[in-house]
Amino acid sequence: MRLLRLLVAFFFLAAGLAVGALNPQPIAIDLGFAVLHSTLGIALLASLLAGVIAGGLVLTASVVLPMRKRLRRGDS
Repeated sequence: MRLLRLLVAFFFLAAGLAVGALNPQPIAIDLGFAVLHSTLGIALLASLLAGVIAGGLVLTASVVLPMRKRLRRGDS
């Protein structure tokens, strides 16, 4: 099982590197108070990572924390 996880992680790392390498176009992201200069590949990967983190936080707040609270109280 550990080997499978390692292989999947390397696959996604390689896919991320390929996306970054295949999208070298420079872009500017205007945030209103600052302008970020980057490449398209890095911006795509950063936005994907931000979405995964936001989804994990929402899942934790809506599912995991209420379950922990129920388990501490002893409800079934």
